Amino acid sequence: MGVALRGVYAISDEVLSPYDKLPNLLEHAIQGGVRLFQLRDKTRSDGDLLPLAKDLAKICAKEGVGFIINDRLELALECQAYGLHLGREDTPLKEARKHFKGVIGVSCYGDLDRAKEAQSLGADYVAFGACFASPTKPKAPTIAKEVFTQARACLNLPLCAIGGLTPSNISTLPPLDMCAVISSLWLGDITQNVKALKKAMGA
Repeated sequence: MGVALRGVYAISDEVLSPYDKLPNLLEHAIQGGVRLFQLRDKTRSDGDLLPLAKDLAKICAKEGVGFIINDRLELALECQAYGLHLGREDTPLKEARKHFKGVIGVSCYGDLDRAKEAQSLGADYVAFGACFASPTKPKAPTIAKEVFTQARACLNLPLCAIGGLTPSNISTLPPLDMCAVISSLWLGDITQNVKALKKAMGA
């Protein structure tokens, strides 16, 4: 399944998208036009997450949505995820690529050199942020918006923005391939939230 790496990129949150409701919430997000969805959990074990991950993977496969696992290489392999997303403290990209043949995205914060290295090691997309103050990660430092323009000039990868994105501030960023969202997606009317974010992106 080839899913285009563009548009609204939904990320789960243990509080805002509780797991007993997440499959239903995801369906609403997909109705709005989400094409990529990431399961992100920093506390539970792979074993605890596996049944949920398999359920979410089925929903995504049925709807033509790319299902991405944050950080957990073994879990991504076990549930045959479409993608894997890696941060600074996660499995090194070079190591992950030996085992995982799907899409791999890399968090680059505001670091263009990290993004260049990720591209050279086979990343499929890079994410920069936090773009704005984020209610989900209040301690995350914000980055200079120019990094997107600089990245576009020297990279040949889809660019993803993350951190405090809303329909009203997306337009202040340079053109993007993907916008990764948590708070502005799961609070309120999810389907309408996605539509508003897509409109702000010009998607």
